[in-house]
Amino acid sequence: MTAHALPPVVDTATWEQRLADLRAREKAATRELDAVAAERRRLPMVRMPDYTLEGEDGPVRLADVFEGKSQLIVYNHMWFAGQEWQCPGCTGFTSQYTRLEFLDNYDARFVVVTQGPIEEALAYRERVGNRMPWYSTANSPFGSDVGAPPDGGFAVNVFLRDGDTVYRTWHTDGRGTEQLSHTFALIDLLPYGRQEEWQDSPEGWPQSPTYSRWAASKDIAALYGPNPVDGG
Repeated sequence: MTAHALPPVVDTATWEQRLADLRAREKAATRELDAVAAERRRLPMVRMPDYTLEGEDGPVRLADVFEGKSQLIVYNHMWFAGQEWQCPGCTGFTSQYTRLEFLDNYDARFVVVTQGPIEEALAYRERVGNRMPWYSTANSPFGSDVGAPPDGGFAVNVFLRDGDTVYRTWHTDGRGTEQLSHTFALIDLLPYGRQEEWQDSPEGWPQSPTYSRWAASKDIAALYGPNPVDGG
């Protein structure tokens, strides 16, 4: 038996009515998100300078990071010089994206850009088993210009390319990045939710310090890196 509090037990008709009440709110939230997305598609944009980043094969212009696509999503990964293990939040967040080919049908690409030197960044990607394309802005003001300066936080930026000209169309950071994640969506379906102290939960629900249930970068490497631990 569980040591935690449990939801109340009711008859099927009562449960279905409560579920229907919640579904009405869920559908309203979906419609509001549709409206937000519609407004996002109507945002103006800002023309970007002709930045040069560094990739696996050397220097690369920002326009060429698109690899022929017209749209680009960038996850700006936090980086701390001299650290063997980088931000566990960024490491875990980007480990979700193992198959991104579906974006080809939307003329889009999704990449990681970090302040770390490219050799160190690629080595870290390999160490933790990350499957995304990585680029470095260590020798470019790009990161600072899009809200992800050296020793700064993480961010998500979206760009549109017209020929060799690149425009910035959207930006978010903090909890704004959650909308890109399927992990939070799955966890929020659970009766106990994220089990973090800040959440509004019934009395007796398990709650821990924020982030305490997140996997450490070293644990992610053990699961997905070159020598993964067999979870079975």
